[in-house]
Amino acid sequence: MPTAGKKKGSARAQPDRDDGPGAGMAVGQVIGYLRVSTADQDTDKFRADILQFAMDRGFGRVEFVSEKVSGKKPWRERQLGPVVEGLQPGDRLIVPELSRLGRSTLEILEIISIARAAGACIYAVKGGWELSDNIQSKIIVTVMAMMAEVERDLISERTKEALSAKSAAGIKLGRPAGPGKSKLDPFEGEIRQLRAVGSTKTFIAGKVGTTPQNLANWMRQRGIK
Repeated sequence: MPTAGKKKGSARAQPDRDDGPGAGMAVGQVIGYLRVSTADQDTDKFRADILQFAMDRGFGRVEFVSEKVSGKKPWRERQLGPVVEGLQPGDRLIVPELSRLGRSTLEILEIISIARAAGACIYAVKGGWELSDNIQSKIIVTVMAMMAEVERDLISERTKEALSAKSAAGIKLGRPAGPGKSKLDPFEGEIRQLRAVGSTKTFIAGKVGTTPQNLANWMRQRGIK
């Protein structure tokens, strides 16, 4: 399994031959990424598809990274994160389809951008897409960037509509009124007693594990002299 944080120039798996698409790029590691959302789904078919895809293009040996996790989880928090951030020039990352990378166009576009900046290439079996630094890839990425912009606008519009609906329903928005919760709240009784017998803020702050300034702000918010 590929690991993040490999040093540049370290020994890497080499394809047996390189006469397919993307042959002009440096030879690097071939990584197959498999993600399913539920335990009921099986990665065997996706694995077979990737192996066939790599064989047809003469990519050589494929190292797989597989996980069962929802696409709602940010890609950096999945096993995909170290893989993408550890890509090096000439690496090839193969997925069954682009949706396996992320739930949104924004996420997928971010991953593609990181891979291209690293000199790596992303392939999607479904659609036969090659996303590297060639003209076709640049056109695809441009279109995806436009889609991402539309997606951002839609998210913003949906957020505004949801806030407007809550406001119209009389639901107060923003932070609740009042000082809010504090780690000093459990010590309120003790703090009041210490102040009542004349203890200084510096002494009390040391007792409850905070600074005199934080203590003073907390006391002011709660009307404690």
